[in-house]
Amino acid sequence: MTEFVRTAEENFSDLPGFAFAPNYHGWQDLRMHYLDEGPEDGPVMLLLHGMPTWSYLYRDVIPALVDAGYRCIAPDHMGFGRSDKPTDIHWYTVARHTEILTSLIVELDLQNITLVCQDWGGPTGLAQAAMMPERFSDLVIMNTWLHHGVYEYSAGIRRWNAGWHAGGTYARKEPDIGLLLVLSSGLIDVATFMAAFVDGKDPGLSGAAADMYQGFSAPYKGLPDEGYNGFRRFPLSIPLDNYHNGNAAAQSLHYRTLLNWSAGGKGCHFIWGCADDVFTESWGRQWAEQMNARFDALPDAGHFPQNTHGAQLASLILEGKG
Repeated sequence: MTEFVRTAEENFSDLPGFAFAPNYHGWQDLRMHYLDEGPEDGPVMLLLHGMPTWSYLYRDVIPALVDAGYRCIAPDHMGFGRSDKPTDIHWYTVARHTEILTSLIVELDLQNITLVCQDWGGPTGLAQAAMMPERFSDLVIMNTWLHHGVYEYSAGIRRWNAGWHAGGTYARKEPDIGLLLVLSSGLIDVATFMAAFVDGKDPGLSGAAADMYQGFSAPYKGLPDEGYNGFRRFPLSIPLDNYHNGNAAAQSLHYRTLLNWSAGGKGCHFIWGCADDVFTESWGRQWAEQMNARFDALPDAGHFPQNTHGAQLASLILEGKG
């Protein structure tokens, strides 16, 4: 049996702007949460999150897509959101996350899928399009990457990775990582974040900042420290120093495979938060050119465009489908 913890259901009650019903997919002896909104027979939008978020990230994107007739499927990776959280840090690999996502797609028999991916949703989600192209019609790629031999990891990625190693800023007991989303959205400054995250001081959140923090902290409030291991493992799986845990060989294959995606008559659309120092605008433009794809820039958006530019993002996705 897999040892895991499960977040209390009351943590997810009355989250601001998130009145979506939970759904669950069984994988082995664990439970994966996903949202399923919109018409059951509609074309599918598969909305994938990364670290340290969950399907709450798409709260401002889903309503517009549903209004346009799409069925929105937004899963939480194991260890995140409402999904179960195995306690052994070594349980988590990118290959395993990818396998579980495959099982969800096959179990729901999703077809005519538009993949919308960002951060770790890229390596796990683009793998699905590379392995099961017959199920996918379009790719929408945001602030992510696929490892390959000549990829240059930015200084921002290297700082993020280092921060989770022993002695790093984030390598601490029960890290209050919901504050990172408030910081990245510009609703608190770095000094306030550091005082709260490192020293445990009250950041004095109110209004939109308090609402955002409530949503992104809901999955881990009340959990023991080992319930945070899914969060820890993603940054420690970046192939710059963990080739195997990051499933880097497969990522490289998927990168090469998908370079021919548009040649098959399928759609590919890049939407990029250009203020991101992790996945830079220059990388996004380079990749889009390689894939002969449309590139839409969000000049003032950072690493999480869904969190700060949800309505604009949904509009661009639909425009790209037009």
